[in-house]
Amino acid sequence: MKRNDYISWDKYFMGVALLSAKRSKDPNTQVGCCIVNQDKRIVGIGYNGVPMVIDDDLLPWDRTGNYLNTKYPYVVHAESNAILNSTRDLKGAILYVSLFPCNECAKLIIQSGIKEIVYLHDIHHDSDETVASRRLLELAHIKTRQMEEISIEVK
Repeated sequence: MKRNDYISWDKYFMGVALLSAKRSKDPNTQVGCCIVNQDKRIVGIGYNGVPMVIDDDLLPWDRTGNYLNTKYPYVVHAESNAILNSTRDLKGAILYVSLFPCNECAKLIIQSGIKEIVYLHDIHHDSDETVASRRLLELAHIKTRQMEEISIEVK
């Protein structure tokens, strides 16, 4: 008889996103993303970090101060990396991400044909970027849903 305590697809794919986040060098925010096609096959994975050909010790990781001395103009978001790393057409895919996407990522998600976003946290819910993101996603008829917190233990 098969076991009954296996994890759901949602927990599995969010677990892959969380595991991907462990690759981020960002000292404050580690975000991971996993894109899954309609056949439940992983077609893209990403995490937040600087562009791959740049030494991440050469750019700042600060969150405050002069804009050019912070991480914000240099870091590629997990969703963008997952889309760029994708191996197949993303039309109709589901994107699993640990943090609700910003407006810039929302535009890429819409353009790529992804139909649903499953996320864990929405800590920037009232920021202009997140409000704009929700507006864009609603207008594009992309479903969003928040998952309950899950834990992934990796040593």
